[in-house]
Amino acid sequence: MGNLLQIFMAWWIVFNFTIGSAVAADPENEWTRFRGPNGTGISKAKTIPTKWTAKDYNWIIKLPGTGSSSPVIWEKQLFLTCNDLKKSIRTVLCLNAQDGKALWRRDYPYTGYRVHRDNDFASATPTVDEDGVVVVWSMPKQLLMLALNLKGEEVWRKDLGPYVSIHGSASSPIIVGDLVILANDQMNPQVMKRFLPKDASMVPEKSFLIAIDRKTGKTRWKVERRTVLAGYSTPCVRQTGGAPELVFSSTAHGMTGVDLLSGKVNWEIKGILRSRVVGSPQLYKDLVFGSHGSGLSAQRFVAVRAPRAGGAKEPVVAYNVYQSPPLVPSCLVKDDLLFLWTDSGIVSCLDAQTGKQHWRERVGGSYYSSPIWIDGHLYCTSKAGEVVVIAATKEFKIIAKVPLGEKCFAVPSVAGGIMYQRTQTQLFSLGGKLKK
Repeated sequence: MGNLLQIFMAWWIVFNFTIGSAVAADPENEWTRFRGPNGTGISKAKTIPTKWTAKDYNWIIKLPGTGSSSPVIWEKQLFLTCNDLKKSIRTVLCLNAQDGKALWRRDYPYTGYRVHRDNDFASATPTVDEDGVVVVWSMPKQLLMLALNLKGEEVWRKDLGPYVSIHGSASSPIIVGDLVILANDQMNPQVMKRFLPKDASMVPEKSFLIAIDRKTGKTRWKVERRTVLAGYSTPCVRQTGGAPELVFSSTAHGMTGVDLLSGKVNWEIKGILRSRVVGSPQLYKDLVFGSHGSGLSAQRFVAVRAPRAGGAKEPVVAYNVYQSPPLVPSCLVKDDLLFLWTDSGIVSCLDAQTGKQHWRERVGGSYYSSPIWIDGHLYCTSKAGEVVVIAATKEFKIIAKVPLGEKCFAVPSVAGGIMYQRTQTQLFSLGGKLKK
């Protein structure tokens, strides 16, 4: 009976991931997590201009605080987070995606703590589905996951224990079927002793991966991890020919494939990401991409050939890129082309299967944001708030550079044919109209 139940549960997870839950996300009208559909940064929109001026925006609104998280969208509701440094308040904000008017907001007090000079207390991107929005707030003594319904009513909250890192937190949750997934890779306590008070309660617990029941907030599975350096990447979901698996990246464990249903580690390749991991893993056929680095630049970009059902049993390194790899920006893969957009404004186009370079050019600026793909073009926003648009082809071509007027660390979101760009204090709406 137990085996039959496991088979049924495995089938149900695959069914939910393939078909969706009661109300499936529409890739054209929803943007439900960091970098959109499975974290790819790819949109099907056809109504976003490649060149524009201030008069072309649908609307621009002032936000009730600063932040680096990206907006997420479900139908006509847009969600994002902010923090008010003076009042020590963090906000979950719900807007009407059509006109930018506030539908509701929920404020949460917090105590400030040490973060990187460019980080803030609202840097993790929320995740959303038909049941509402899930956010992750961090403080040294508490990593809190909070679920609100579409009306802003709290459904559940879960205390995941202490969270401590030199630079603060930024790991974003994702919803997959009936699970909320989070990678919680923290800083080694020995490293933290130089920065923390002598209060023993400030020493972080072990790192872990966790799957939480979307409806109840109860833990479905938890995978303990070694604690080396705090990580900031967001996982993605990979189809293997069997049950879907989650792909995680971190300093301590390199690349890891985890069974979505059970939390069992399917495969792992360690030692390939030796310093800090910030950019999120991306997929191409049987390849998994990731990078690592320190300071303001990456040291290595790596392509791992991961196991599939009926294929190789162990992961292997397919190729490496040491020339201009990205650290904070995640890579983008589309139409067999791999695009690397570095923190220092160098962009490369490579053959995704082999790593052979088609071109490498400097576009200028420095970047925390990751590129997104819209209708044959890449859009990426510099830290200074300049949107750079280039052709996503084997031939390098800059299409436009459009200033937003202030700092920007967030990734644009696209839903209903509209691009939403969040800067530190404003939100911009650009492009075609939402369906009524």
